[in-house]
Amino acid sequence: MFLNTDDYSCHFKNLHSSMKIVAILCACSVFCELIICVLQDIYLETSYMYDDDGYQSYCTVCCGGREVLLCGNANCCRCFCVDCIDILVGPGASEEAKVQDPWRCYMCLPNESYGVLRRRRDWTIKLQEFFASDNGQEYDPPKIYPAVPAEHRRPIKVLSLFDGIATGYLVLRDLGFKVERYVASEICEDSIAVGTVRHEGKITYVHDVRNISRQNIQEWGPFDLVIGGSPCNDLSIVNPARKGLYEGTGRLFFEFYRLLHDTKPKEWEDRPFFWLFENVVAMGVNDKRDISRFLECNPVMIDAIDVSAAHRARYFWGNLPGMNRPLVASSADKLELQDCLEHGRIAKFSKVRTITTRSNSIKQGKDQHFPVIMNGKEDILWCTELERIFGFPVHYTDVSNMGRGARQKLLGRSWSVPVIRHLFAPLKDYFACE
Repeated sequence: MFLNTDDYSCHFKNLHSSMKIVAILCACSVFCELIICVLQDIYLETSYMYDDDGYQSYCTVCCGGREVLLCGNANCCRCFCVDCIDILVGPGASEEAKVQDPWRCYMCLPNESYGVLRRRRDWTIKLQEFFASDNGQEYDPPKIYPAVPAEHRRPIKVLSLFDGIATGYLVLRDLGFKVERYVASEICEDSIAVGTVRHEGKITYVHDVRNISRQNIQEWGPFDLVIGGSPCNDLSIVNPARKGLYEGTGRLFFEFYRLLHDTKPKEWEDRPFFWLFENVVAMGVNDKRDISRFLECNPVMIDAIDVSAAHRARYFWGNLPGMNRPLVASSADKLELQDCLEHGRIAKFSKVRTITTRSNSIKQGKDQHFPVIMNGKEDILWCTELERIFGFPVHYTDVSNMGRGARQKLLGRSWSVPVIRHLFAPLKDYFACE
C-alpha cells in the first residue's frame, strides 16, 4: 500500500507545528520525487550530528523522530524514525523492520524504491550541493590571482593559528613547497612537542593566539597563507553545554578574524594572498552564517570519507583556488580500513566513523564492536593505525613518551591529511617548490 504526499506533509507539520516550516524538495537530500516539509536550518545542523554510538542522532529523512531504527549494516551510520517508515514505506513497515536482525536501512538495501521512498542515484552529490547552496547570504566571489610564472615564484610564508600537530606544515612539505617561514600559534604542549620533533625545529611557535599583536604580524610577515580551525567544543551542537560563537572558546574565531584582517595585503600590494578556516559541520546554523558574514564567503563541506578510511565532515571557508572542485582519491590514499592495519590484523569494517578525542569513538555499529580482529579476538585501533587513517606518517605522534589516550586526543583534533593536500595543491601555481 502506498501513501500519498498529503499524508506525508501532515506528518511533518505535526513534527514541527511550533516552527516556521519551509517546503524543500527531497532532491536536496538523499531521496527524490516528494515535496517534504522540513525546517531547512534543522537539517543543516543535524544531518551530520552523531551520538556516542556513532549513529546519526536523528532520522535521515526528517531529522527528527521520537523512536528511530538503527541500520544493522556495520559500515552504515544511518537511522530512520518509525513515523517516516510507516508513512513512506507503508503502514506496519516499522514493525516488520523491528523483527529483522539485522535490519538494513533504505540506503543499504539493493532496491532504489520502497513505497513512495525512492533513493537517488546521485544522492551523495545532491547532499553536498544542499550544503553548498545554503545561501543565508550572498557574497562577491573571491579575488582570483593569476598564476605566477615559475621563475618568479618564491618560498611561501605561513601563519597557522590553532596549529595542532602541524598538519599544514606536513602537507606543504609533502607537496614539495619551499617554506620560508611557518609561524604557528598553539598552546597544547603535546602538540608543540610533535611539531618540534617531527619537523626538526623548523616551525616557529608563538603560543596563545590572543597575545599576537598587529606589531607581531608586521615583524613576522608578510604572510602568503593564513590557516586555522578554532576549537569546536562550544560550537558543536553535539555538546549540550555549548556556549556558541560569542562565549567560551567559540570567541576564539574572532581571533582568527582579527589576525586575518591584519595579515591581508594593502590595496596597493600586488601579491597573491590565501587563507583557510575550518570547523565542524554540526554547528548551529546561525553560528555558521555569522562566521560566513564575518569572513564574507560561504563554506564548502568536505568529508574525508572519499580519500580515507574514516568519515570526517568539515566546513572550510577560504579563497584557495578550486576549493569546491570534486574530492578525488590518489593512488597513495588508504581508502579501506584494512589498508591501515598492521600485519596479522583483520578489519571488521571497510570504513570507520568519525574519530574524535573520546576513546569510545573507536567502537563501531549499534553493538559497539571494536573494529579489528587479532588472534580471533576483537581489538582497538592501534596508534599507528589511527595515524594511517588520518594520513599521517606512522609514529608521527610517538614523541615524549605520550600514551595512547594522549595520542588519540591529538589526532582527534587534527585535520585529515589528504583533504588538506587536496585544498593546498592548487597553490603550486603560486609559490616555489623543490
